[in-house]
Amino acid sequence: MARVKEFSVEEKLVAVLTLQKIDSKIDEIKTLQGELPMEVKDLEDEIEGLQTRINNIDAEIESINTFVKQKTDAKKEAQELIKKYEKQQDNVKNSREFEAINKELEMQELEVKLNDKHIKDANYELRDRNNAKEMTQEKIADVEERLKEKKAELEKIISETDKEEKMLVEKSAEAKEKVDPRLLTAYDRIRESYHNGLAVVPVLRDSCGGCFNVIPPQRQSEIRQHKKIIVCEHCGRVLVDVELHDKVKIDGK
Repeated sequence: MARVKEFSVEEKLVAVLTLQKIDSKIDEIKTLQGELPMEVKDLEDEIEGLQTRINNIDAEIESINTFVKQKTDAKKEAQELIKKYEKQQDNVKNSREFEAINKELEMQELEVKLNDKHIKDANYELRDRNNAKEMTQEKIADVEERLKEKKAELEKIISETDKEEKMLVEKSAEAKEKVDPRLLTAYDRIRESYHNGLAVVPVLRDSCGGCFNVIPPQRQSEIRQHKKIIVCEHCGRVLVDVELHDKVKIDGK
């Protein structure tokens, strides 16, 4: 039965360091895009929210218009009754009947005034709603213009980096296949723990290249020997010496 090749610690370090450098290049592209994808999404959500506001205002305007029509019809009805009662006043037979008709007249005149007030107040509300709608439409136009600019900016960056990013993603997948499974699990976990995505770092100026805590001389010596995987006792990142870090290249860089 064929024996499975055992990789040396140095080979394991080279594999995971290569993966780190590829993933860091992908991270650089993401950083270049910056907050643009989130800004585009936020602007799209804002437009959706503003459009919902306009829909609500339209519903309110329709309701107010219905109310105004009802009060206008009620006013006309009261005015017709006033004309009717005024004619009846000419044919009254006694003071009691006159007072009854007069009372009805006063009630309908009051109804006309009340409906006038309702219509006037409703028209004020209608004006406010229309102003709010106009302001919201202006806001949408402004946000749409900003969205257009942000999308153009994002699309420009994506068009410039899309090919490189796709190539790097493929290389990352290939590089992962060469990393020791247990080391890969630790690598993925550490990368997710830090915003800069650095899971493998060199020792720089006697310090961890990730958290910058001092690495004791004896520990540094062990790191240079490549006899075992050594992690920073402060941040948990995999540590490599500068010589190995500089030796590992991607795309000849």
